[in-house]
Amino acid sequence: MARKSSLSGFPEWLPQERLVELHVLDILRRTFELHGFSNVETRAVETVGQLLRKGEIDKEVYAVSRLQDEDGSAPAGEDSLALHFDLTVPFARYVVENAGYLAFPFRRYQIQKVWRGERPQEGRAREFTQADIDVVGDGSLPFRYDVEIALVIAEALSALPIPDFQLRVNNRKLAEGFYRGIGLTDTPGVLRSIDKLEKIGAGRVAELLKAELGATDEQAKAALSLAEIRTPDTSFVERVRAFGVTDPLLDEGLAELEQVIAEASKRAPGKVIADLSIARGLDYYTGTVYETVLVGHEALGSICSGGRYDALASKGNRTFPGVGLSIGVTRLVTRILSQEFAAATRQVPTAVLVTLANDDSWSAAQDVAAALRSRGIPVEVAASAEKFGKQIKFADRRGIPFVWFTSEDGTHEVKDIRSGEQVSADPRSWTPPAEDQWPAVLPQG
Repeated sequence: MARKSSLSGFPEWLPQERLVELHVLDILRRTFELHGFSNVETRAVETVGQLLRKGEIDKEVYAVSRLQDEDGSAPAGEDSLALHFDLTVPFARYVVENAGYLAFPFRRYQIQKVWRGERPQEGRAREFTQADIDVVGDGSLPFRYDVEIALVIAEALSALPIPDFQLRVNNRKLAEGFYRGIGLTDTPGVLRSIDKLEKIGAGRVAELLKAELGATDEQAKAALSLAEIRTPDTSFVERVRAFGVTDPLLDEGLAELEQVIAEASKRAPGKVIADLSIARGLDYYTGTVYETVLVGHEALGSICSGGRYDALASKGNRTFPGVGLSIGVTRLVTRILSQEFAAATRQVPTAVLVTLANDDSWSAAQDVAAALRSRGIPVEVAASAEKFGKQIKFADRRGIPFVWFTSEDGTHEVKDIRSGEQVSADPRSWTPPAEDQWPAVLPQG
């Protein structure tokens, strides 16, 4: 069970919990790099103008300032600083500023903290870690990257100690073209209303469509009927065509979504589905949109989301379209810990504690530790020459599996304190079993 932080919304992990988080991060990093994504890190702060330049967001942005500037005043306006609320907007700025040094299409992954003024609850923190992957082009970006991004994320999530998941995919061109085809011209407004479907229900969304966007009963019914379509294969195409709605943008969106689902159904069957209720509230998405839920844990919300953005990053007449997905690492780790889906085999990296027969043996014990560490074995040396029983209890309390003893004649023995077995050992060659050399994170139950 994850320990609650004394400052709500700012989680801190105990050592064994942190090992679980590091395990998750290692899997993500390894998977991303296997697919050729390079790691970058951007600064924690952006100007307020940069963060909000693509319209309002429904999250509180944390402002940053010195307690007192040299002139006694605090900065204000768009040039004031704020902590980034996601990694996509800072990455767009990073691409524009470093375009001359990057090879396009640029494949990047980024794992960092972000900050949002949310109401804290399980799965929602004010400080949390995200893991993003994006592919960005210069001027254009082939649609196949939209397919690849979904497959990479499905592979990464499949390797984590979590329940089954569904990566739900839609296309905003499909949705916007359909809305235009039925006579709803404020397509961003319709998308924002549909995005609230799971939170407030179909009845309330229909009321919003009619009251705020002027939809008729028939238009609201059609928009909601579209959002009900969810298929694990490309059969959604026929179901959309059955409405009889025509629009060029609808045709384009249908063709793109069909590509994603057709390939994903072969390579990640059951993991990636077409879900025409997915809208994504941020205005910068222009095509494919993704959201991911844990099966049986849908109330947790999306654990991974993103989409295609064609105009988020630009420099003069030069544009940098991209597509990406963001995994809510802290949200995932919190659920892994609270539901005990996985646990670390021990709470410290240390595999061996080298004991002291007397206080004068500390330097010799350090020689033993150095020999073991040179072969990649994590080691601690006891700080004082207490009775061996107390030194063994110290190792047991910390979860260290092996204790090393050196006799006055220079011979060595090592004891597995779990089984009680004690054998002769040479610090130049002894190695613990592979499963004990480093702590592992194993599925539970």
